[in-house]
Amino acid sequence: MNGERKEVPWVLAAKTGKIGFANRLGRGDRSPLGVWFWELDRVLLSLMMVLIAIGLLAVAAGSPAGAQRLSSSTTQLSSLYFFYRQLMWVIVGVPLMLLVSMYPREQARRFGVFGFCIFFVLLALVPIIGREVNGSQRWIGAGFAGLQPSEFLKPFYAVAMAWIISWRLKDPSLPVLVLSSIVTGFVCFLLLLQPDLGQSILFMGTWFAFMMVSGVPASRLWGLIISGVVFIVLAYNFYPVATQRIDAWIFGTEGLTHDKMAMATLTNGGFFGLGPGLGIKKYSLPEGHTDYIFSVIGEEFGLLACILIAILYFAILVRIIIRLLDEKDQFVVLAVTGLGAQFCGQAMINMAVNLGVFPSKGMTLPFISYGGSSILALSVTCGLILALTKRNPYLDRSLYMVKG
Repeated sequence: MNGERKEVPWVLAAKTGKIGFANRLGRGDRSPLGVWFWELDRVLLSLMMVLIAIGLLAVAAGSPAGAQRLSSSTTQLSSLYFFYRQLMWVIVGVPLMLLVSMYPREQARRFGVFGFCIFFVLLALVPIIGREVNGSQRWIGAGFAGLQPSEFLKPFYAVAMAWIISWRLKDPSLPVLVLSSIVTGFVCFLLLLQPDLGQSILFMGTWFAFMMVSGVPASRLWGLIISGVVFIVLAYNFYPVATQRIDAWIFGTEGLTHDKMAMATLTNGGFFGLGPGLGIKKYSLPEGHTDYIFSVIGEEFGLLACILIAILYFAILVRIIIRLLDEKDQFVVLAVTGLGAQFCGQAMINMAVNLGVFPSKGMTLPFISYGGSSILALSVTCGLILALTKRNPYLDRSLYMVKG
């Protein structure tokens, strides 16, 4: 009896395959759930969850104005109509994000490439079978069955293009940069047909981020910047949507326009806001629960709340960069760079539009604006970021690891 060696409880649990409730998610938990929990960037996940919670509060503030605008003499929508729908999408989106975050890197890559193929085809079908909403043909299907292929294509595009560009490590002679530029150009062409200038710019910005981290010489980067300027000039002269929005932004238009209403709503609450539900100008603001929700937040919760939200997006960007500092896998660096550029770039564009710094783009504020396709697509985006940035905190410290 005295000579028998006693097993440490968590070792015994690992051998028997049974882990008690007390050890669940502890450092000794070697179950798939336990491994996922300790390898996940819980700081990044927490920042995203805070953003989702703020989004629910913001949609609740913007919902009465949107519901009133869509109500008619025959149909009366509840003042919290959009909040309840947003809550439903969040209940679906958060588990989806956590599920995607559990993918190993190789499986996340396959998921991204497979998803890109599906939604690229759907995007190409939008001009044929898509339905028109607010003057733009961006949707396929109707009601709960409706989806916006461009929203879902964004995260899958980032992973697929990162995979293609990473082929350079195996064979530098492969024309992967040319291939990725052709694919990106075709995606932007399909988006401009809808028309959707904002998403086109976001895709081009993501591709430019790929070029920056893939070792392209500085001279070529300057060439790409000049090409971007030329594109904007050509769009202004030959693309009516760009002409209209840029003219309204630079020269202004007579009367009360969307950008003027957004700025008036944003500043109406001062530094601390009028209080939840006390906003007035939001009732005259179009799309206050979607594109211009940042202005609604400013009116009801104040400019201080807007500053804190901007800081939160910046914190997510910084955390993503920190996770990539020691990363050796070029595919992971490229993919997470693209996903992060999309997420934070979209936030920057939306806030800039609400502030009158950018022309109107019709782009949502990530995890805060109302929208089913937006919430689910962003859940996939953040799930892929979490999946690709998972790391064993003790692996690099191991004496048995071969240092390359």
